[in-house]
Amino acid sequence: MSAEHEGIGLRLLGPVLVRRGGAEVRLGSARHTAVLCALALNAGRAVCREQLVAAVWGEDAPASAIGNLYTYVSTLRRLLEPARGRWAAGELLASGGRTYQLNVPPESVDAVRFESLREAARRHRAAGDADAELAVVESALRLWHGEALAEVPGPFAEAQRLRLAELRLVTAERHAALLATAGRHEEATEVLRGLVDAYPSKENLRTLLAHALRAAGRAGVAVRLDTRVGSIPAAGGPGRPMLVGRHPEVRRLRRAVAEAAAGCGGSVRVEGIPGIGKSALLAAALCGTAPAPCRTGWTIADELSRRVPLGVLLECVESATAGETMSAHLASQIAAVAAEADGGTGADPVDRAVGLICRAAAEAPLVLSIDDLPWADPLTLRVWAGLGERAARLPLLLVASARSGSADACALPAGEVLQLGPLADDDATALVRAVATEQPEATDLRRILDDAGGNPYYLRHLAVAGPGGDGLATAVGTHLTSFTDQTLQVLRAVAFLSAYELDAPGTLPAGCTVAALAAVTDRALPDLARELDPALAAGVLTRSGDRLAFRHRVVARTLHEGVPAALRITLHRTFAERIAAGGGPSDQVVAQLLTGDVPLDDSVGAWLVEHVERVAERAPRIAIAVLRRAGAQAGLDPELRLSLNVWLARLLLRQDDNAAAEAGWVAARTTDPELEGEMRWIAARAHERRGQFEAAAEIARAALRERRVAPYWMDRMRTLVTRVRPELPGNPTVPHMSRSAVVDGEVPVRP
Repeated sequence: MSAEHEGIGLRLLGPVLVRRGGAEVRLGSARHTAVLCALALNAGRAVCREQLVAAVWGEDAPASAIGNLYTYVSTLRRLLEPARGRWAAGELLASGGRTYQLNVPPESVDAVRFESLREAARRHRAAGDADAELAVVESALRLWHGEALAEVPGPFAEAQRLRLAELRLVTAERHAALLATAGRHEEATEVLRGLVDAYPSKENLRTLLAHALRAAGRAGVAVRLDTRVGSIPAAGGPGRPMLVGRHPEVRRLRRAVAEAAAGCGGSVRVEGIPGIGKSALLAAALCGTAPAPCRTGWTIADELSRRVPLGVLLECVESATAGETMSAHLASQIAAVAAEADGGTGADPVDRAVGLICRAAAEAPLVLSIDDLPWADPLTLRVWAGLGERAARLPLLLVASARSGSADACALPAGEVLQLGPLADDDATALVRAVATEQPEATDLRRILDDAGGNPYYLRHLAVAGPGGDGLATAVGTHLTSFTDQTLQVLRAVAFLSAYELDAPGTLPAGCTVAALAAVTDRALPDLARELDPALAAGVLTRSGDRLAFRHRVVARTLHEGVPAALRITLHRTFAERIAAGGGPSDQVVAQLLTGDVPLDDSVGAWLVEHVERVAERAPRIAIAVLRRAGAQAGLDPELRLSLNVWLARLLLRQDDNAAAEAGWVAARTTDPELEGEMRWIAARAHERRGQFEAAAEIARAALRERRVAPYWMDRMRTLVTRVRPELPGNPTVPHMSRSAVVDGEVPVRP
């Protein structure tokens, strides 16, 4: 690559800036910039004109879009390669075969470099090298100069802005965690303060900030945070999760509190997938329900909790004993145990902490609740296990929540486990109606319920945003941020393989097979299994035999629709080709062609002709849908188009749909007497089935008069005429006509 090319630098992580040889290049209009951004984020890869049009204008591209695109590319070439001759081929911005390609090193695009640094940080994390990871993360964050692709128009830029903003947030959170791990608590606090200011609606950031403040020795400031870690929100207070339904679970937890207050304690663990309402249940069931002198403590564990020995337990005890002199002494004793454990001095901290809490419970009933228990520090988990073995003999109730299937939680004793499943439709409807800014119509409500699958978290977001509304990508993203890029790529592939079912439920089995997923991702089955395991463990995916499906359709829909429309078309075409090449189910191939609105060219048409019968056997409605699209493609080879419409007419009749128009279209164009007879008979039969007896008889009579169709179809026409005769108006017989005229179809006869 020439030195000039190496001197090109593109800044997309902020207001877009292009430098060539150190000098800024002024790009001109916003649409010039949009085209360049789409090419830059695909540096070194060919991008077809249709993709660029979709990236810049979306679904509402004007008729002049291709011409405008040509002008934009020509202008960009002059700006980026001013020394290039007017008629010389572009080197930096090359074209060919209806595609354009920006030939710059990937590291010259800051957004690409940012993602490369994130991948390097992930490798350091896997290797346990926190110092190297921190250095790389800081390098990645220094690349940012504001909002990504600021003020660049078009759906592609908007989608990339959202995606990159999420990556920036996740990276910044990881930066704070690494600073805390390194003991740089003040710096971690400053980072988190900035994030809280930038994202005031993200409550988890306040929780992280509170932990950082405590670790920095500023517990008083932590307590004054709006969302105080370690406290149960007051009834009706701001930020308290809304609970709808769950009446048996609420009654069970409140009964456990009453039993503990009466001297008979125990341990309960509430389990469920993310967003199912574990936190809301704990808040509703435990807030203000304990009779005096029972004390209730509450805290939430998170990633930073693991850095401070006994930190989660201390927060829980502090919240239970606020304002009590005797109990405040308990908190200070546990803080002393934690300090000694952190310094490696003193007796066994587990036995000491268990003993302190057991004595406190014996003096006055105690309820301790930890939300997201598996995130607690290891020492707290060991103390919790020790308390669980003794709680039943004391007025001590331990309540915890955990993700379903969490290995850390399952290893801890629990006298009872409450599994939270999806909300029933009645409760889900009540939740939607309670939080929706505008009451949804019946069809929208049904889609919300179907997409959310009874998950309260998704129900709330869908109710506020509506299906496909703003904010859903962020809402879904919070449940996916812990996954590696490899797992996210696999999840997106599952979403693409499931996409047709999202809008046409019941036409295909839900989800996709592992074999199809392996084919489209080009992954070996062991590698695929490793990448799927985190999503299965987190409850994002479910598996039944060889079939994978999203537990919540909103996740599949968001992953699918988060990809720009032009790229969706390309991916669906690629997936269709890979499934077909691997000998996969033909109906899955067709589903990819339909979902992506893939242009049906001659190669696709030839494949359809060969496989349509197999598709029809497995999924007739899908076969009809793709044949309708293919039959309307005027650019297809005429013979292919004719063959596809033949199959469409046959399948429509087989499904008892109106096939008259399609059969008539073929009959008017074919030169094959056998095929013409079949199509004219299908048209007549379609009219007969709809009670249109005169139209049916007229088609049959015409065929009999003209004598062009094959003998077999002549016989079937006579049979049809005979069958509809009683339904026709007029005299039943015409005596003056010869029998040959009657039989040849000029008039019908009775059998």
